[in-house]
Amino acid sequence: MQHQFDLRLDTIRAIYSEGRSTPRQLIAALRDKAAALNPDYHLFIHLLGLDELEPYLAALDGKSPADLPLYGVPFAIKDNIDLAGIPTTAACPAYAYVPERSATLVEQLIALGAVPLGKANLDQFATGLNGTRSPYGACRNSVHPDYPAGGSSSGSSLAVALGVASFALGTDTAGSGRVPAALNNLVGLKATKGLLSTAGVVPACRTLDCVTYLTATAREASQLLALTARLDPRDEYSRANPLWNAGDAFGAPRQGFRFGVPSQLEFLGCAESPALFAAAVARLEALGGEAVPIDFEPFLEAARLLYQGPWVAERYSVAGSLIEENPEAVLPVIRAVLEQAPKVSGVDTFRAQYRLQALKAICDRILEDLDCVLTPAYPRPVTLAELHAEPVARNSDLGYYTNFMNLLDYAAVAVPSAFMDNGLPWGVTLFGRAFTDQYLLGLADALQRQHDLPLAGGRPAQLAAPGNPARNDRARLVVCGAHLDGLPLNWQLRQRGGRLLEATRSSPDYKLYALAGGPPFRPGMLRVATGGASIEVEVWELPSGELGSFLTGIPAPLGLGKVQLIDGRWETGFICEPHGLEGAEDITGHGGWRAYLAGR
Repeated sequence: MQHQFDLRLDTIRAIYSEGRSTPRQLIAALRDKAAALNPDYHLFIHLLGLDELEPYLAALDGKSPADLPLYGVPFAIKDNIDLAGIPTTAACPAYAYVPERSATLVEQLIALGAVPLGKANLDQFATGLNGTRSPYGACRNSVHPDYPAGGSSSGSSLAVALGVASFALGTDTAGSGRVPAALNNLVGLKATKGLLSTAGVVPACRTLDCVTYLTATAREASQLLALTARLDPRDEYSRANPLWNAGDAFGAPRQGFRFGVPSQLEFLGCAESPALFAAAVARLEALGGEAVPIDFEPFLEAARLLYQGPWVAERYSVAGSLIEENPEAVLPVIRAVLEQAPKVSGVDTFRAQYRLQALKAICDRILEDLDCVLTPAYPRPVTLAELHAEPVARNSDLGYYTNFMNLLDYAAVAVPSAFMDNGLPWGVTLFGRAFTDQYLLGLADALQRQHDLPLAGGRPAQLAAPGNPARNDRARLVVCGAHLDGLPLNWQLRQRGGRLLEATRSSPDYKLYALAGGPPFRPGMLRVATGGASIEVEVWELPSGELGSFLTGIPAPLGLGKVQLIDGRWETGFICEPHGLEGAEDITGHGGWRAYLAGR
């Protein structure tokens, strides 16, 4: 097995479909490769033996990629996520147990045809962002030996970056999936809380934990999310995925999307990171985005609550009894963090929750008129030597741009952006409102295609653009009459959080009529084969959840359908049924409703 072997999902499917390999052949070769890498990188705590792999391989007999979307796809599992019959250690041997049942997400992936290769190393109890806090060995970076792999999903990131797994499962409470992704040239999807089941996951902070996908490309993360985002009765924190966030929401960004950029940027003295981040901003602008400066202090204050507030006590609820009974079983650096928890009172807890809620209200308002926010993945990389000298402080540096995300209930994607002068991967993070995961992945995909960086594991960077526009939790609406800005019914849009995107014109295929009746007086726009004209319209945006109430309030003969704009786009907009034109006046010659009103 060569280091350059391409393990992307589409490539694996083609290999099997064309008979160039079988799951048994491929998995055995990858297992041998992982075993050879493990002494140096410590990426696996438990690498499955051939006898342990056989039941998963036997389940694929008689099937093919046509039957199972993840047929024979190798994946790694962070060792705080259960795989039936294999010890779950959370990187603490004294804590280990053997689960009878796999985590829900692992069950889903195996049912789809994926084959687990092993349990990956991590920072103990998923408490850390660097990958060195494990009794099973420190995880060095996949590219540069003087740097860590990042954590806590260190082994998971290495499994993909070193080319032994197509994807890996990590977890992310404070950045544990995004930081190792950025340090190893990977995409790290921290999906909306509850979107991926956490049943069968050892909690870090149960109310905040997310399972993450680590992949070479954003497209693969999108495919995996679409396959597994399901409401899980086993997980009381599970949430249903709205249809605007389904797999077909993954697409190319539309022109004019707005992305926030922190006004307060911190790089902790790094000489290269400011220019690398400025280049990433410029690339998003080149994709059609508008950079909007935002006040980042409320996000940073929320981030500080994670380790300075009562959420440390939530972590203690998992490992606290072990610390009390057998303190030496827990690594000193982890113990030092968690031992602060018993000092937190109920009053402290509620005060922190009140402050967090206030900060979320502020941050949500900042995000209201944005499609996403762009930040560095971390201010600067830290070396293994720096972590050894100051383990807590330097670990905290890595979480500067990540710690607030789950507290504020946002979706986030880490995406490769550059390589530093020393060869170390450098990345950015896109984040946005809950349930905009596929939209963010679409932007991440566009960045990957524009950057054209070498992919993790030596995979060739040949990424085709999606054919559809990216979709988020906002719906576009074309209006042509009383809902135009400043006219009598415009309040119906603004009341629902509507925002004017652009004033433009329809394609030259429409007639405009002043309908009988009123007030309010209304026009009807009708598509015609001949004799049409280009009509003045506006494109508005409103929350998708509000579109239904707006639609039900539209009186006949008007309705919502598809309207073609002057540039060829088709958008949802007002249309008129032909039967409603009785007694109507043809006002097409005015070119729009405003011009007609002005001339009355």
